[in-house]
Amino acid sequence: MFIESPRYTERFGSVRMNHVQTVVSLDSGAKSDLPPPGAMGVIKIAEETIKDFENKMAIVIPVKDEKLKLFEGVVSGVPHDCLVIVVSNSQREKVDRFRMEGDALKQLCHFTFRQALIAHQKDPAIAEAAMEAGYDSLLGEDGLVRDGKSEGMVIGLLMAKVADKEYVGFVDADNYFPGAVLEYVRNFAAGFSLAQSPYSMVRILWHYKPKISGGLYFRKWGRTSEITNKHLNDLISSKTGFETEVVRTGNAGEHAMSMNLAEILPYASGYAVEPQELVSIFESFGGILPTKEPKVMGQGIDIFQIETRNPHLHEEKGEEHVRNMLLCSLSTIYHSPLSSEEIKQAIVTELVRQQSLKEGEEPPPVHMICSPKKVDSKKLISKLREDLDKYRVLP
Repeated sequence: MFIESPRYTERFGSVRMNHVQTVVSLDSGAKSDLPPPGAMGVIKIAEETIKDFENKMAIVIPVKDEKLKLFEGVVSGVPHDCLVIVVSNSQREKVDRFRMEGDALKQLCHFTFRQALIAHQKDPAIAEAAMEAGYDSLLGEDGLVRDGKSEGMVIGLLMAKVADKEYVGFVDADNYFPGAVLEYVRNFAAGFSLAQSPYSMVRILWHYKPKISGGLYFRKWGRTSEITNKHLNDLISSKTGFETEVVRTGNAGEHAMSMNLAEILPYASGYAVEPQELVSIFESFGGILPTKEPKVMGQGIDIFQIETRNPHLHEEKGEEHVRNMLLCSLSTIYHSPLSSEEIKQAIVTELVRQQSLKEGEEPPPVHMICSPKKVDSKKLISKLREDLDKYRVLP
């Protein structure tokens, strides 16, 4: 593909956050040549390079009672060389939607000669492995893995580690365009190929987010994303003393990390997970607070934000979902030790204005899942590896 060169990089301690890079062309051809790197504003990412990173990558698809056709489409869009890992929290009673998802995945894998893993979030074996490893923050009062998108992502991350993958990407299951999913993963690979550090992250910015309202209107920004981005940028600006708009992907559901980075980050429960990843990176490696990872501090964190060519059309969840998502997102910033009183007050004012909070209330803290590195991950991985055949779609 052809992609813009990073035009500007915001440096916040050891964090290198690149401004948005746009995909110029989805395919760069087998023989097309470019001037030497740095001679122009566009980089060619060779197909061989993209395929090499795809082969090292697992794509985790958290799903909960989504339309089966959407789920099938998302899986079909994942490049063949990536390992697909589905973590479902769909219902098992009355209509067993988890079984339906498994059947659809098995059929697709059978006809395309690919392997995949599928697990239910409430699988007692996964909860038992987590309990033995001391991963209490992943578990609920019933002894099973907690409900929530983030919890499913952590299970997928652990299974990717069991499969010895070097990179892990996350893609939402409610996407109407399989071709967009294909582009997301190729963009992940392109970003990783540009990284200087083994601790890297690629976050996707949708080109447009269409809304069907009488006609088809191509919106540039979702409301939650726009507000979250503003307050994340304010957080950085308050510490550097310079206004910035570098963060454009605060709520990027489609994102990927090197395994080296993924296993040292904590994860916020539910829909707070994507902004919390950035907040945690800023806290640990922004140079303001003490770090517990001096080695990582020395090598730095590379964050890429890549704007797609494909628009993103997903299932509309309603106003209540938007308000809840906004509350979770801004709570991660509000409760960060980096936040000043001015930032906290601005967040409360915004949440009241958006009807996510009532006057006099403050955002509740989100539940945090500790990083996999802080538990007995060897025991956890070993236990999951013993049961790996159980999660394989094909024998």
